[in-house]
Amino acid sequence: MQTEGLRIHVFRLLPGQGLKEAIQAYVAEAAIEAGWVMTCVGSLTRLHLRLANQDTGTAQEGHFEIVSLVGTVSMHGCHLHLCASSPSGATTGGHLLDGNLAYTTAEVVIGEAPGLVFTRENDGTTDWAELQIRRRD
Repeated sequence: MQTEGLRIHVFRLLPGQGLKEAIQAYVAEAAIEAGWVMTCVGSLTRLHLRLANQDTGTAQEGHFEIVSLVGTVSMHGCHLHLCASSPSGATTGGHLLDGNLAYTTAEVVIGEAPGLVFTRENDGTTDWAELQIRRRD
């Protein structure tokens, strides 16, 4: 599905702010209905991810670099995956949960397709609420 136009949103987290919480708050305030993370760099003091095929999250305390953050965002629901590295350079990645706390900062760039709407609904193809894409009325 193609759409015309592109908006770009940029914001920065301060120390102690929750990464997922800040993204969701920004998306709601900006009324973004169809967006995606273009890039994110920064650092964390708490890492909280749901790893592949696990039912619950895993949390770690320490210092971590944000290596990658990807996903779709909408005021109707977000789906985000984070990869972070430890001081030794070991990386871990998974589904971003609440409670990932910024250490020094996180610089977030979000792209928005104004002609689309993203929702998350169970369409019967999986057990999960999956991305549904519609043209904006």
